[in-house]
Amino acid sequence: MEDGYQNKTAFIKGAKDIAKEVKRQAAKKVGRGVDKMTDEYSKRSYARFEEDDDDDYPVVPGGQDGGYYRGDSQAANDDEGGHSDSTEGHDEDDEIYEGEYQGIPRADSSKAADGLAGGDGQQFRDMAQFEGERRKDQEELAQQYETILQECGHGKFQWTLYFVLGLALMADGVEIFVVGFVLPSAEKDMCLSEESKGMLGLIVYLGMMVGAFVWGGLADRIGRRQSLLICLSINSVFSFFSSFVQGYSTFLLCRLLSGVGIGGSIPIVFSYYSEFLAQEKRGEHLSWLCMFWMIGGIYASAMAWAIIPHYGWSFQMGSAYQFHSWRVFVLVCAFPSVAAIASLTTMPESPRFFLENGKHDEGWMILKQVHDTNMRAKGHPEKVFSVTTIKTVKQMDELVDMGGDISTLRRYKLKLTSLFHQVRSNFLAIFNPEYRRTTFMMMAVWFTMSFSYYGLTVWFPDMIKYIQKQEYASRTKFFTKERVEHVTFNFTLENQVHRQGQYFNDKFINLKMKSMVFEDSVFEECYFEDITSSRSFFRNCTFIATLFYNTDLFQNRIINSKLVNSTFLHNKEGCLLDFTDDNNAYMIYFVSFLGTLAVLPGNIVSALLMDKIGRLRMLAGSSVISCVSCFFLSFGSTESGMIALLCLFGGISIASWNALDVLTVELYPSDKRTTAFGFLNALCKLAAVLGISIFQSFVGITKAVPILFAAGALAAGSFLALKLPETRGQVLQ
Repeated sequence: MEDGYQNKTAFIKGAKDIAKEVKRQAAKKVGRGVDKMTDEYSKRSYARFEEDDDDDYPVVPGGQDGGYYRGDSQAANDDEGGHSDSTEGHDEDDEIYEGEYQGIPRADSSKAADGLAGGDGQQFRDMAQFEGERRKDQEELAQQYETILQECGHGKFQWTLYFVLGLALMADGVEIFVVGFVLPSAEKDMCLSEESKGMLGLIVYLGMMVGAFVWGGLADRIGRRQSLLICLSINSVFSFFSSFVQGYSTFLLCRLLSGVGIGGSIPIVFSYYSEFLAQEKRGEHLSWLCMFWMIGGIYASAMAWAIIPHYGWSFQMGSAYQFHSWRVFVLVCAFPSVAAIASLTTMPESPRFFLENGKHDEGWMILKQVHDTNMRAKGHPEKVFSVTTIKTVKQMDELVDMGGDISTLRRYKLKLTSLFHQVRSNFLAIFNPEYRRTTFMMMAVWFTMSFSYYGLTVWFPDMIKYIQKQEYASRTKFFTKERVEHVTFNFTLENQVHRQGQYFNDKFINLKMKSMVFEDSVFEECYFEDITSSRSFFRNCTFIATLFYNTDLFQNRIINSKLVNSTFLHNKEGCLLDFTDDNNAYMIYFVSFLGTLAVLPGNIVSALLMDKIGRLRMLAGSSVISCVSCFFLSFGSTESGMIALLCLFGGISIASWNALDVLTVELYPSDKRTTAFGFLNALCKLAAVLGISIFQSFVGITKAVPILFAAGALAAGSFLALKLPETRGQVLQ
């Protein structure tokens, strides 16, 4: 190389050749920009050449007045927003701009070399100066982007995206309810202990916690649409598998991974949708989007009500494989996620993400698509998208083509390592001095809201079950020292306690025993056939010359009892589905349906008032009213009373969640938005696990502690919310 550059003329000529070749290669990659250099030598050589030979390559002026929009005369001459004036005057041999042939205007801010490299011996700018310029670019982009969205209008495109993203949010709502609805059936099907049931109930929240953090961070680096497609695909695949796996461990793993997948939906969906909404529409329409979470809960409740009690919807292959109705329900619950994937493939990436990552061409084309779609739907197809150049943000990390001597495995390893470091640095950035106070305040508000809401919403059904058990127990019939001889029982025996009884030559044939207890009793020459029992036990009993044929009365049902010349034939082995709680199951689905439906008024009110009274007033006001409503829980001593209070609390608190979602979207800049939202949502799931665990431990003991915990957390959250900055009327950072 040194022999080829003996004098300045040869040096400049060589630099021109290198620069032109690099720019030809870069132009083939849409959105990468035509001025990116692939190594430091090329950048410096080209910069030196620019300094010495400016006449060959005229520089187009930038700035907001330098041509973001076309003049009226030019707009009339260009058919489709055609070519940009920024390319005029360039020599065809010196400049290749592929986007110009596609009708894409050129971004004058895409010159990475101009400013990153100086003259001979000049070093790169220091990080502080570069960050300052990057922040300035982001501020200019935010203002211009808001103006562009105003021109695009709100219409068919946004409403189409609304329903597509609504399906993804609906899938998240369904996921919350799945395990709770299948648990009463699955615990018998899989022989679950109390500890296993508790773990299965919490595993979804743990998976969603991990998923929110991971996918939120990745969405800021690889794109909103791509991240959402991946996380929904993971959810669909493992939801499908979980409906077929037989063992508890594999079912637990599938639900965990399903939760990891769906965990990214909330932070990505809200960030994605907000970047297509103008300032005056953002709060209202993000609140309307929240309704799909409610629709997901209603869908899950309705499907459980329609499918799970139909025990005939099942089949089995020998004793090793069984497919009961609750598995059909799990399969049906994957449909919203699958529908969201199919719909999302027709939608584009967020243009704001492209512009934040220096991809001018892709961002411009999507905004033009939004504009044209809305104008055609409104009956104005003749309106032309007047934007010619959009500000893009200088990129800190330039991807450099690696030599051919690097293996594919090594290449991917380097890319993954780079991606990991980018996500990590982006996460740490939300704790920088600029955002530290906001982040800590938001952490406190998210934690207190989630702790109280999820804790109470799980505590409510448990309290209703406890009240039902207490009422059921109050109707128990007691029999003492009875003697029954030569009697055939072929009807259901339910909710009875028999003590010190004597039964001689009695037959128990083809019957169900529900909550039957026999204590210190004697069965002599009795016959039990085709017995299915639920919560029924024989304690300290004596069986003499008694035959058990095709029953489940063995081991765990007969406790501390004596068996004399008694025989068990064709026992029903394993864990059997309990068909005795049909009414209770219907009640659980009905309560969940009502509780979810009750948030509809709160959703409507929050959507209509979000942009009128502001995010902070909505958040703090709803939290205060929810706090007050907690104290009414102490008066709920009946089943109907607890259901009414559940609906009241859900309807009031939903406005807080809607305001919190909108506030989180608007407080962080676009390049950190899903990272921050994902982290806060992960903290929300952690708080949910803590709240559920603590509140459940007080069921049947006292109401005071859960009520005080929830009220205190909501009061603290409403106070801290008022310390946050109001974002109403501001452009999206």
